Amino acid sequence: MGDKAHTQPGAAGRAQAADHPTSVRNVVLVGHSGSGKTTLVEALALTAGAVNRAGRVEDGGTVSDYDDIEHRQQRSVQLSLVPLEWDGIKINLLDTPGYADFVGELRAGLRAADAALFVVSASDGVDGSTRMVWDECAAVGMPRAIVVTHLEAARANFDEMTRVCAETFGGDDPDAVLPLYLPLHGPEGADGHAPVTGLIGLLTQKLFDYSSGEREEHEPEPDRLPLIEEARNRLIEGIIAESEDETLMDRYLGGESCDVKTLIGDLEKAVARGAFFPVLAAAPAAEDARQGLGTVELLELITGGFPTPLEHGTPPVTTIDGTPRELNPCDPGAPLVAEVVKTSSDPYVGRISLIRLFSGTLRADQTVHVSGHGLVDRGHEDHDVDERIGALSTPFGKQQRPVSHVIAGDLACVAKLGRAETGDTLSAKDDPLLMEPWEMPDPLLPLAIQAHSKPDEDKLSQGLARLVAEDPTMRLEHNQDTHQVVLWCLGEAHADVALERLRNRYGVQVDVVAHRVPLRETFGDKASGRGRHVKQSGGHGQFAICEIDVEPLPGGSGIEFVDKVVGGAVPRQFIPSVEKGVRAQAAKGVAAGHPLIDVRVTLRDGKAHSVDSSDAAFQTAGALALREAAADTRINLLEPVAEVSVLVGDDYVGPVMSDLSGRRGRVLGTEQSAGGRTLIRAEVPEIEIGRYSVDLRALSHGTARFSRRYVRHEPMPSQVAERVREEALSA
Repeated sequence: MGDKAHTQPGAAGRAQAADHPTSVRNVVLVGHSGSGKTTLVEALALTAGAVNRAGRVEDGGTVSDYDDIEHRQQRSVQLSLVPLEWDGIKINLLDTPGYADFVGELRAGLRAADAALFVVSASDGVDGSTRMVWDECAAVGMPRAIVVTHLEAARANFDEMTRVCAETFGGDDPDAVLPLYLPLHGPEGADGHAPVTGLIGLLTQKLFDYSSGEREEHEPEPDRLPLIEEARNRLIEGIIAESEDETLMDRYLGGESCDVKTLIGDLEKAVARGAFFPVLAAAPAAEDARQGLGTVELLELITGGFPTPLEHGTPPVTTIDGTPRELNPCDPGAPLVAEVVKTSSDPYVGRISLIRLFSGTLRADQTVHVSGHGLVDRGHEDHDVDERIGALSTPFGKQQRPVSHVIAGDLACVAKLGRAETGDTLSAKDDPLLMEPWEMPDPLLPLAIQAHSKPDEDKLSQGLARLVAEDPTMRLEHNQDTHQVVLWCLGEAHADVALERLRNRYGVQVDVVAHRVPLRETFGDKASGRGRHVKQSGGHGQFAICEIDVEPLPGGSGIEFVDKVVGGAVPRQFIPSVEKGVRAQAAKGVAAGHPLIDVRVTLRDGKAHSVDSSDAAFQTAGALALREAAADTRINLLEPVAEVSVLVGDDYVGPVMSDLSGRRGRVLGTEQSAGGRTLIRAEVPEIEIGRYSVDLRALSHGTARFSRRYVRHEPMPSQVAERVREEALSA
């Protein structure tokens, strides 16, 4: 690294379809919002020759096709792919959103990539969500590197940030997180800040000067070498510690000098194994420059140190009926297995699916089998259908460059797959397969909506279907109890984007309404009621009288109906009619319009008429009897209670537990978890946690996450129940 000859920027920088998995690198960029991921992608595109400072994208496009304001805003909340070429290697850069609300796009990027670049701002440091993603990558052994940006900031300190990264990401082995280069500073300006103008390679001991706008290699002045000796020795020891050559450390400690090429080779192998995590520095190019600081070094690391798709195992694959299937890793000649990692809509092209091929070769106009399972609870239907592939292309900004085929290990876009959704598997139509889905976060913020007008109502269903097809982290619910349409989102920004897409992309205007929690009613005490339905208006009349007793039952009992009629007071054929009327009224509620549960209704007496009694008459009498019984006793409102599990850093345990108590929560227990975190389990009324995902994020500075599970309905405190009744009456 640092001593290679490179092709000059030009048309080769625009990546074509790869011809072999070994010539592909799939890299996801991770970092909090504002860390500089998108700016870094643009700097790498400039250095690789995909764009140039003359303001032209190769093939006659303009930089604005990639870099206009609208497109930058879209990329800030969604996964985007930028393919480049460097030294004959195709690099697929997956730029992910930094907002926590769009973690689904991040997970998609992690699924499609073989290595990760963690982008850290020298002025802002490492946030909690970035630490959590690092742990996720560590759990699956994904190779990682760290890029420090914003070196131009007044308070930027590369050495200090490197130390923070080692402490944060190194865990028990901080020597596995070390810089490969040290920044060189130019003369101080009027503000006392010395800009970074170059880098010095710790292994090669060469100086790379970017001050002219082009990377120039020099031999450093002799007086600079002692300044890097300590950092260089530590880096060499860190590389040797991870070397597969067990004799290298003994030789080094014995005073033998290590060949630089050997060290670079060992470094690249350690990075590819996920055993060593180099730290680099990068900065965008100046207005009249062609290369941003550190971009060449970063491209060298990606092409030389990051693994090929052949080194990344294929996720578990089964047949449609669930039988496990073994596939050769990333074999272009093997059966086709690809996954839709992102779905988007283009107003001119229609639906566009970004896919990652894990096996086989995909060709334009090929017919494939689309399998989608496991997201029924989020508004997606299970499906197994054959579809014809439309155009295949590689994207660059808003442009799509057609390709004839895509091989295993590569990424591409497919147009007009009408049924395929994010997370679906594409396979050969005569050999349908299914990939194990990646883990997606559970959306926990409810957004209740209704159509703004009749024309919107006609388009709402189709618009919502398209919305959830694009975003599997969003769950669509048609609540049968509250009769509301609810979009479950990951946060407020996620909800705002959903509304914006419905309005601008699908032409559906909706109104946001208050989300209603499904309450229940039950009897507080025993009661009796008499239902009398007697009408005579000429001709066939209606006659039915029934008397019932009602008593409360333990939670979870439902509605129990008991027949204790003696002497035929209510004929046998009409007893089911009474039960049907009671259950119908219970479903409507007897006090505030919420379903009645957990009661025993006993039919003890009644009267019938030989001519005028009927099924409908006794149904009506049963309903009237239940309403009369409810009028003479106390009716309790029952609220749903959820078991909430909160995983939070130890520093925030106290505030989180205090907050749960303020939500009428009962803490069930706590237990220590890895990484200095605590798992808190509590039972909390669902009416109190509608916005908990937003509030918890603010309370824990984005470091906590939680899950919820419905447990039961239980009586609501009288003061809360009274407030709910008043709100219902005023609505």
